Amino acid sequence: MKIGELARRSGLTTHTIRYYERIGLLPYADRDRSSRRDYDASILLWIEFLGRLKTTGMPIREMLQYAELRERGSDTEPARRALLERHRERVRTRVDELNACLLVLDTKIGGYAEVEQRMKDYDAALPQRRRKPVGARSPRAR
Repeated sequence: MKIGELARRSGLTTHTIRYYERIGLLPYADRDRSSRRDYDASILLWIEFLGRLKTTGMPIREMLQYAELRERGSDTEPARRALLERHRERVRTRVDELNACLLVLDTKIGGYAEVEQRMKDYDAALPQRRRKPVGARSPRAR
């Protein structure tokens, strides 16, 4: 597939695809007779995996390490596994931090909801008073 189709199917821009290729995250693409990039569809799985690493906060330098190890073959599987295990621990720590933040937000939002409900209950419990029109006189004995 050409770079435009790869961009459309992967969600990356053509600029990002070229950049990833230049720095070594993506393998260099085969070229057609016109010297245009011609990617194999299997690259989509690799790009999806890179996207997940990026989403979970893996730095590009570690993504490059992983890509380099992957290129070197199956002998590097223990090193790749160790790299992913370290990253997984950082992700778990971050998820725990985010869950703690979410609990604070939920508590705060719940507090606001309770205040709003108390105000509605209070307003509903007030006796209805009749107001005098502005400028109305009170009745006097004549």
